[in-house]
Amino acid sequence: MTTPTKRGVSAVKANLLNPALTSHFEVEIPFSAVPFMNGELDSSDQLKLLLNCSEVSLPGSQIATIDINNDYTGVTERHGYRRMFDESMDFTFYVDAGNYLPIKFFEKWMKGVMNEQEGPAKSKSYTYRARYPDTYMADQGLKIRKFEKSFDQNESGILEYEFIRSWPKAISSMPITYDSSSLLKTTVSMTYLRYIVNNLDQNISSQATRPPIAGRGRGQPNENPFINFAVDALGDFADQHLPGAGGIARELIGGLF
Repeated sequence: MTTPTKRGVSAVKANLLNPALTSHFEVEIPFSAVPFMNGELDSSDQLKLLLNCSEVSLPGSQIATIDINNDYTGVTERHGYRRMFDESMDFTFYVDAGNYLPIKFFEKWMKGVMNEQEGPAKSKSYTYRARYPDTYMADQGLKIRKFEKSFDQNESGILEYEFIRSWPKAISSMPITYDSSSLLKTTVSMTYLRYIVNNLDQNISSQATRPPIAGRGRGQPNENPFINFAVDALGDFADQHLPGAGGIARELIGGLF
């Protein structure tokens, strides 16, 4: 039976005290990937729309399985045959007071999907015909990029999801009221064919910008003899004033180096 491995304080600090936070992310919208939306926003409005994205979820998926019951007696095996992706992904945007930019942009995209015309649409006998899918889907370019605030110091990695053949399927209703004011937000549901996580073909550990520290167990010396001498001296001092405290002191202090 394998015995538990002793870890130093340095291993705990390096591996557990650097968690990822939910508030550092950015999105990328393919402004030029859809022909009838190309040129709708200038560069400043494009940046404004991206920065106004306040909430999004990292996507999920599952593998559909089939049960195999007869290969082994009393055993049910499950074999995968298809990867199933979420139907859509919700993007929530703050709405700016200057131009209601997120609402107008995605309303126009959805209007283009159905090839609607503003003037004739007011007629009670108005009809429309949807565009061909290749003309309103963004084949690539819709991205969610997760990072940490220390990414520019090479202390954290980057996680990037890219959605294939995406387009806005729905805009959620937005309540407005005479009650106390709050920030107006709009939520857009983007449907897609599948997503990919970029750079997964590379070795995962080789992408780490801040590799974990294995740490030393108790009794494993530091490579620096001066540090070893100082730790032992402090441990002996602790034993003189409180018997049995030297081992604890050596572990706590030695784990810092």
